[in-house]
Amino acid sequence: MSDLVRDARTWSPGAQEAVRLLAVSALAEGWDRAEVASLFKVSARAVDNWWAKWQAGGRDALLSRPRGRRTGEHQVLSETEQAAVRQAVLDHIPCGLRLSGQLWTRGLTGELIFKLYRVRFTEPGVGKYLKRWELTFQRPDKRAVEQDPEAVRIWREETWPAIRAKAKADNGEVLFADQAGVRSDQVTGRTWGAKGATPVIRRTGNRFSVNAMSAISTKGRMHFMVLTESFDAKIMCRFLDRLVGHFDRKVHLIVDRHSAHRSKTVRTWLADHEDQIELHFLPSCSPGRARQRRPQTRPAPHSPGQEPNRTRRRNPQGSSTVDNANLTSCADTSAVGTSATSSTSEPHEFLINSWSLSADYLARE
Repeated sequence: MSDLVRDARTWSPGAQEAVRLLAVSALAEGWDRAEVASLFKVSARAVDNWWAKWQAGGRDALLSRPRGRRTGEHQVLSETEQAAVRQAVLDHIPCGLRLSGQLWTRGLTGELIFKLYRVRFTEPGVGKYLKRWELTFQRPDKRAVEQDPEAVRIWREETWPAIRAKAKADNGEVLFADQAGVRSDQVTGRTWGAKGATPVIRRTGNRFSVNAMSAISTKGRMHFMVLTESFDAKIMCRFLDRLVGHFDRKVHLIVDRHSAHRSKTVRTWLADHEDQIELHFLPSCSPGRARQRRPQTRPAPHSPGQEPNRTRRRNPQGSSTVDNANLTSCADTSAVGTSATSSTSEPHEFLINSWSLSADYLARE
């Protein structure tokens, strides 16, 4: 056999199929089987087999077919057993089935299989089953067990439409508000490093934290206040006071059921400003409606009291958006990492602006 031609058994299925068709075509034209075998570098017996298959089944008998076992054949777990394990992984957490942990791993899935059917699998073997079941390794979303699905349904189908209708009748503005906190010493997630050597993150030992209170409207306008104090009813009242100062119409603010939001101090403040703002509460343990996502771009800074430039730009889709539009001195914030210089009880403050999200960003949301 020529060094330029490898063993036919090493050819791809497509190449083998083409050779079989060409060989049978040559035989049909009158070639001798020895000549065909010599031409295609195969055995005469293989040529005889191809000819017999063609005579029995025609061209379809010479086409390549998938090799190996068929899907589902000779598997340790039957299709019914596999479906049961897959559904158990989707519907339950390990500790709910008397296993350890709250997140499924290949090892815990193998323990579940052994518990149900007394069959031991290696982790790679379990991984093959998981891949066959179209299950992937993901970061789970967290849901509070105290959440009332019926209350959430009523809020979405009845309460929320009523709030929008009332705001429209009042010519008002609807906003969602929530709080967040950031610590300087918190490092989450993963990073890349040399194999066998744990990466080191160097940071200062002087730790500090900041809190933020923010509100975003259904039109994309955002207001926020950053402070080093702990969030309480007084901070809430201060934020509400600064928030209503930016609107010439009534504000309908949707918040969660934080104790500060429902405190006597806040209720008293709201009673004195009922023509300016009204609070609406989400169902318990249902933060999805109030979750706020920050825009990916930051507004150009400007000095306090200076009207920002209202320039227009053209986005990739061709529609114009406003840069730095509706920038306002939304809320004062406590200085981070600096000492208080004011003689009043409030901490030293500096200006933080709000901005409007562009139309294309809202479309992506």
